[in-house]
Amino acid sequence: MHLPEMRYESPASARHAVLADKVSRLRYANDAAGVAVKVAVASGKGGTGKTLVAVALAKYAGSTGRKAIYADCDVEEPNGSLFLRPKITWTYKVMQPEPRVDTGLCDGCGECAGHCKSQALAVVKKKVVFFADLCHHCGVCAYVCPRKAIVEEPRDVGRVASGSAGDIAFLEGRLEVGISTAPPVVKAVAERVPDDGIAVLDAPPGTACPVVETMRSADKVLLVGDPTPFGRHDMALALETARAVGKPCSVVFNRVADSDAPEIEAFAAEMGIESLGNIPLSRGIAEAYSQGKTLLDAWPEGRVFFERILAWAEAGDGA
Repeated sequence: MHLPEMRYESPASARHAVLADKVSRLRYANDAAGVAVKVAVASGKGGTGKTLVAVALAKYAGSTGRKAIYADCDVEEPNGSLFLRPKITWTYKVMQPEPRVDTGLCDGCGECAGHCKSQALAVVKKKVVFFADLCHHCGVCAYVCPRKAIVEEPRDVGRVASGSAGDIAFLEGRLEVGISTAPPVVKAVAERVPDDGIAVLDAPPGTACPVVETMRSADKVLLVGDPTPFGRHDMALALETARAVGKPCSVVFNRVADSDAPEIEAFAAEMGIESLGNIPLSRGIAEAYSQGKTLLDAWPEGRVFFERILAWAEAGDGA
């Protein structure tokens, strides 16, 4: 089995802090089934039904005999577990190296602040001020410091949990309270998705860095929107993001009434994107969702809808 690439972009001096992380990745890669197709399910905004679709897509794939994995990359608000109710078999910490300044060695030269692209460091009256929420853990500050006054220490930024939910392998990332930088945890989830079958990556809403990290980890992007003006506007932003990352995209729409169809068709034509179908506006679906049931529980005829999505995902033509 091909192991996920083990790479850490920071030239951190505190390498011992991530050894446990590497061991857990090896264990997971050896124990779990891998994926051949990774589909990021994304949306331009919250509330479109992204998780509704992602959970049902993974569940349907598993029910057809395909190897399926659901990976919750919405690490700030993971909620796929509410519907899949997985049995968690292991969890581990996601650690990131963070700079610490030795004031006895630092002479306030400003080299660290001058090279920090995220502006996480500033020098005020010859003293270095560190803004943890802006740090991207790149390690350049420690690398350029002429007096070696900066060392990197491990910081706990989140958790990744793994388990299973019936026919589905399950992964979930969860950002630690008080941490504002989500991409390292998203990346930790995505790197643990194995190598064969169908993987559904439930992306965060919006178009910010955590979404980009999720899309980069996928082969294709399925965008979920609603037919409102706000929904179409934000889907256009998400589509622009996916195209900038270089990923093939298709769209589906949720809560669609018969009167919405002409506007949806016009939107898809204007954006130059294929629509794979619509989920109807239904009180029954909304009630089932509020009770922790999946879309397939409330909409069994949706199996044709999800088979169409899987056919698109598995097509090797970059569709």
